[in-house]
Amino acid sequence: MALAIGPMAKEKVSVLYVGGSPDINTIGAAAQVDPAVVEKSVKERTADFTRFLKKHFTKVTAVNGKDWTPEMSQAYDVTIFDGNPRQLKPEVRVTDENGRVIEYKRPEYLPADFDRATICIAEASENLGRSLGSKNDWFCLCLDNYALGWKKDHPIFNGPFKVNIIPEMRPTPANAKEYCPIYGYTLPDETEMWMVHTPVTEDNGKRIGMVSRPWGYTDSPETEIISGGQCAKSIDAVAIGRHGNMFHWGFAAKPSDMTEPARAALANAVVYMKDFNGKHPIARKLNEGIATRANAVASKYYASRDCWNEQFKMEEKFYVTMDSTIKAIKAKQAKGEELLPMEMFYLQYPAPQPPVKKPFAEYLKEREPKLYHFFGEDEAEYARYYEKNAPYFYPTPVGYILDIDEDVREMGIANNDIRLLDKAIEMLGKGGREAEQGRRVLERYTLCRFATPQEWKQWLDANRDRMFFTESGGWLWLVDTLDPSVPGNDYSVLTAKPEETKAAPATPAGETDNANPVALKAEVTDAPDGCKDVVVTMTVHDGFHTYATLADGDPFIPTEITVELPEGYEKVGDLRLPAPTPSATATTYYTGTGSFTQRVKGTGAGKAVCKVRYQACDASMCMPPVTKTFELEL
Repeated sequence: MALAIGPMAKEKVSVLYVGGSPDINTIGAAAQVDPAVVEKSVKERTADFTRFLKKHFTKVTAVNGKDWTPEMSQAYDVTIFDGNPRQLKPEVRVTDENGRVIEYKRPEYLPADFDRATICIAEASENLGRSLGSKNDWFCLCLDNYALGWKKDHPIFNGPFKVNIIPEMRPTPANAKEYCPIYGYTLPDETEMWMVHTPVTEDNGKRIGMVSRPWGYTDSPETEIISGGQCAKSIDAVAIGRHGNMFHWGFAAKPSDMTEPARAALANAVVYMKDFNGKHPIARKLNEGIATRANAVASKYYASRDCWNEQFKMEEKFYVTMDSTIKAIKAKQAKGEELLPMEMFYLQYPAPQPPVKKPFAEYLKEREPKLYHFFGEDEAEYARYYEKNAPYFYPTPVGYILDIDEDVREMGIANNDIRLLDKAIEMLGKGGREAEQGRRVLERYTLCRFATPQEWKQWLDANRDRMFFTESGGWLWLVDTLDPSVPGNDYSVLTAKPEETKAAPATPAGETDNANPVALKAEVTDAPDGCKDVVVTMTVHDGFHTYATLADGDPFIPTEITVELPEGYEKVGDLRLPAPTPSATATTYYTGTGSFTQRVKGTGAGKAVCKVRYQACDASMCMPPVTKTFELEL
């Protein structure tokens, strides 16, 4: 006789679900989504999560983000954030006279001392965790529907709810392979994966997930990478991870779109996280663009002939692809056949020209202008520079760039070797120049500000066995403790140093940097036959790119220029585009400086409204999409 199987036993865990986000994609959407459609999707998604949670847990409450208060989370074991709460502090954006951002702070949604056990869904990790220094940052909103590299022995895959993962061998993501030569590893042609949710397609318009940067993620003891995922970034990008009390579930699908193993793993994550109340992050990633020593590894590759040759191969491959594509489109056009919108789009580009390989010296001058002065074309010297000075690198105020800490190099001890602190304290007691150098090092690499060498030594000896060095957390020696009475972990010390918190000096219009990778200028110029040209000039910072065309499945945002004209004016021809830069796939980039030109004709007074929409990325991260509007007198 068959035994009847009763309902699944619920876990005695109280869960607060904070909703407010839709199930459809609205980030960077090409068209404005109807607010009524968004609101309907929010309600459906909230109901879906609520059903799922009530099936597994004894106490579940759902609220909209705008109704959430920090006090609510105190009454629950775990809070799931799937929508933004009300802002506690608004966004701060300060610009100079040219409109360039010289100071920017994201809005704050959580109090600085928030330490309740939290699960953030997809980009909620970035939105809520940024002000708290969470390492669950926005590396890329490009997470597909497969997990890979998961820790099979982790609690979330081992109960209390059964996780019956059926792994598959699937092609290793092409984007992940692009990172192999940069960081010196290889990947197999196939990688073990498992499906987390149904696919995200253009047809269903569902949200896509977010991965976080892997570099420096685990350089503090309160973090763990639990799983990677198929995405457009490196193989070790973080799809599921934990930093202190904040758990990152990068997949954006609602439960009913997840596979059964994924629903079980998410339910287990709730059970797992209930034990992390009060266990806030120790290391704080307050600068999302901070460099780690991984940047030195990448720089060594960029200064090599291998990279130079590979870049040219990509340019050649792009030329062949574009040339054959455009010839086929023109042949189709000549036959009088109707062209598809994408085919019409390709014809807007200038005719592709065979690439000319720039000399290695020119390439190096552009890539390493300072070091080229010393090393010229000797690639072995660049490699030697990055290898020899690895112990002494320190991040510059500009994101993702390292320089040598001369104080540390002179002392001959790596900055991540605790003996450096011993040496600095010893120098502090000698007085004079040595004391000044010792204090600089101690205050650069710790969050303590003691007055005497004796106090420094007492602190170091008391905490030596539980100290760790974090690069992503600010290149600091911190103490593995949550006890606020122990000195060494209070980041507010840094705000007392004006030289580290003042805004970067303004730069002339048209110049760019890592914080402002794209500069735009819009103007109206005279054209032949009484016409005018509406010209948008885009300058992209070295190492960054915006997108011209996208390969199928790429989740990025292409550059779009729209020109709206007043009565009495009309467009003459199509928008003329700058020549794109190739990549290893059908995706093409805009780099350097280029102009988009729309010729118009007409008479009378009025303004042209020009909207520019783009997304800037570099090899390590993508910034959120931006839309800028210009009004130009005709």
